[in-house]
Amino acid sequence: MATTSQVFRVIHGRRFGQILVPAITCQNCSLSSHPCTNATQPHSFVQRWRHHQSRGYRTSSARHTYYLTPPQVNSILKANEYNFKVPEFDGKNLSSVMGFDSNQLPANAPIEDRRSAATCLQTRGMLYGVFDGHAGCACAQALSERLFYYIAVSLLPHETLTELENAVENGRPVHPILQWHKHPNDYFSKEASRLYFASLRTYWQELLDLSVPGEQPDVAEALVSAFKRLDSDMSLEAQVGDSNAFLHYWMLRVAFSGATACVAHIDGNELHVANTGDGRAVLGVQEPDGSFSALTLSDDHNAQNESEVQRVRSEHPLSEAKTVVKQDRLLGLLMPFRAFGDVKFKWSIELQRRVLESGPDQLHENEHAKFIPPNYHTPPYLTAAPEVTRHRLRPQDRFLVLGSDGLWETLHRQEVVRIVGEHLTGVHQQQPVSVGGFKVTLGQMQGLLQERKARISSTFEDQNAATHLIRHAVGSNEFGLVDHERLSKTLSLPEELARMYRDDITIIIVQFNPHVIGGQ
Repeated sequence: MATTSQVFRVIHGRRFGQILVPAITCQNCSLSSHPCTNATQPHSFVQRWRHHQSRGYRTSSARHTYYLTPPQVNSILKANEYNFKVPEFDGKNLSSVMGFDSNQLPANAPIEDRRSAATCLQTRGMLYGVFDGHAGCACAQALSERLFYYIAVSLLPHETLTELENAVENGRPVHPILQWHKHPNDYFSKEASRLYFASLRTYWQELLDLSVPGEQPDVAEALVSAFKRLDSDMSLEAQVGDSNAFLHYWMLRVAFSGATACVAHIDGNELHVANTGDGRAVLGVQEPDGSFSALTLSDDHNAQNESEVQRVRSEHPLSEAKTVVKQDRLLGLLMPFRAFGDVKFKWSIELQRRVLESGPDQLHENEHAKFIPPNYHTPPYLTAAPEVTRHRLRPQDRFLVLGSDGLWETLHRQEVVRIVGEHLTGVHQQQPVSVGGFKVTLGQMQGLLQERKARISSTFEDQNAATHLIRHAVGSNEFGLVDHERLSKTLSLPEELARMYRDDITIIIVQFNPHVIGGQ
């Protein structure tokens, strides 16, 4: 029987929950150093763990161990990969962006992460976003469909907004605002498109009233405005409801679930990153010796960020100083200190009860929706307002990695940019083999060197840089090498176990064109 240790977790996963309960950490499991954090009932988890062991997921000379073959592993890793190359004109790429690779690896079933990428057609630039949902996928799904439209209209000058409104008012065709770059699995909700458009139109009408002819919107201000307005619209839609029962329930699901957002807008040499929550944007910078260094362009909005803790505490009375952030969580429950949705941390108790009482029957059965956070005195406790970072691209800035926290929990940012940089350039910086304090024999050291040689020879097994990074995030052993046995074990885990070892992983890697950037 596996030995266990007591850890505390929240019953809705790592991000959010109602109460803290003991969970089980398996110390015999070689798959991860993370605790098995999804068991609501310790005894039932132990039973599942025994079943998990009996199926042969642990290496044992006395048992048959099931391993996925390399083609099976590749099929899983590449199921959600996507790439886009910016078109060339007269044989030349005139954009500062050469293209991007993206991928997702689920841990939750269904996956709660979402991603988006689009080219702005009425203005210049490209948009990329990673959205990490919690308490369900509804909020992240809504963000993936709607946020870029809000950003795009926020960037439109007065004259273009006028043309847009006149076309809609007179029933004329509207010129597209965005060109989407989506994987077939990245779907749109057709049922909600009418509602989404109505809210977006109201927003651009207000922008039209506030804008001045001849002025160009400021990118940072446009990003902040779009984030805050979309969160406000989602909240209002849930309060007002809809005559369509499906839409009404969907809007409430969006509002009561939550999501973080990490978005990049790239126009020529200008890069803006808007971040709400604990997603992260990291720039890969190539040094003169060919190695890569990491430049972080976003701050995590959680308890590890002391300035963020102080911000939250400063917005509430001193009497709440000990309860507003408790056990490194907002009100002892929520890990990110900024997020979309999550109206349980924004609405008054009276408003929550009124909406629930008038809502559909499905909502009455939702224990999460009915639960009021403890020490809930002076809402709102949560904001969707982003922090915006502006960076002027340089020729040595080779790529940008946007990732949900599932990536950064498994790999350090410096390791991320090294893996991506070596994959994109094909140049490997041969560092001394590190054994991390382990005692190894000469024979074991020879094996490590042979593994490294094999890894280099198979570098281009992944054409997609995001897939290559996920392979390392999930399959790296203690020596930093991709271990097929470990990779196979992790990907073989059934759905009810996978979330106990890792989070959903979503990655977008944008590759820059140094010749265009240098020329500008």
